[in-house]
Amino acid sequence: MMSPALPDNQQVPFDDRGFAYGDGVFETVLLRAGIPVLWGYHTARLKRGCQRLGIPVPCQASLDTTWQGAPTAALEVLKLVVTRGSGGRGYAEPETVSPRLLSRRTPFQPLVGRWQQGVTVRLCHLRLGHQPCLAGIKHLNRLENVLARREWSDTSIAEGLLADTAGCVVEATSMNIFWRQSGAVLTPPLDQCGVAGTLRAALIDQGAVAQAPLPLDEIVAVEQLWVANSVQGMWPVTTLLAADGSPLARWPLSTKDPLQRLAHQLLGYETGYEPSAC
Repeated sequence: MMSPALPDNQQVPFDDRGFAYGDGVFETVLLRAGIPVLWGYHTARLKRGCQRLGIPVPCQASLDTTWQGAPTAALEVLKLVVTRGSGGRGYAEPETVSPRLLSRRTPFQPLVGRWQQGVTVRLCHLRLGHQPCLAGIKHLNRLENVLARREWSDTSIAEGLLADTAGCVVEATSMNIFWRQSGAVLTPPLDQCGVAGTLRAALIDQGAVAQAPLPLDEIVAVEQLWVANSVQGMWPVTTLLAADGSPLARWPLSTKDPLQRLAHQLLGYETGYEPSAC
């Protein structure tokens, strides 16, 4: 039985397994005029994550209730969290699992300047470990991402890129990565680690993106680079820094970016937000 969604002002019980162990999954969803964008992709990933962890899957009606109601702004972000609930002894799950569904909606504005002017990103020292059982899903234990994001405080750096222990680029700390090489747009396979983003999934389904590995030492040779997620949209990368802050590569900003245009159409962002020629 699924516990009802907790209101914003209610505390999570101390014995909640999501709080204690990261035993759960979450989604971050763009709402446009109160309607979730890429909702089918988000619910599919959440359900896939619950199934992978062995948590009873919330019914669709419970999930839909979290976004139904009058919008507070033209754009909002809905965060959904599903935990295994309370109880159990140590890591052992309780005999009867009662998952807990939490949700919160907050007003949101995308960083439009990063769409138009591009961004600087850096490589991170941290390497992602391989765990196929958790690969692709958005589980609550994001400590690798937290540690990677602690590596810089310079506000001119928009994102950090993460490679795995095998030396292949996987993702950014909170975004997926895309690149162009020999006319094809590619993104890393995420069968060993990383989060399979919903915008990434939609672009793959559109036939606009294929999957291929990217060894870390080959990233400087790609023709074009982007980072993207389903809330912020797609940011073209203009500068890549090493983990020590030294420059590694630069890319010119294209005034015509079909991949960004398609990504923003999928998210409902106005197509007029294109890279500037400055």
